[in-house]
Amino acid sequence: MKDGIHPTYFVTEVSCSCGNKFTTRCTKKELRVDICSACHPFFTGKLKYIDTAGRIEKFQNKFAAGTYNSVQKPAEKTKKKLPAPTAET
Repeated sequence: MKDGIHPTYFVTEVSCSCGNKFTTRCTKKELRVDICSACHPFFTGKLKYIDTAGRIEKFQNKFAAGTYNSVQKPAEKTKKKLPAPTAET
């Protein structure tokens, strides 16, 4: 390995928004995360919605109102009637 090209590693304490803390090595001295293995649904087996800025309600309201384009049925097309031909001499 070449000297002087690699970043400095620190013993870092990672703190999650759920309150869980653990240590690891990283190039930063402190890390804050939203989801960790103690609160992630994959590891806990519990379903948990993390709603930021009301996205879930906005999504549910859009589908409840039926205004989403892929949910709506396409309007039936009507055939245009052509005018009757006139005899011009």
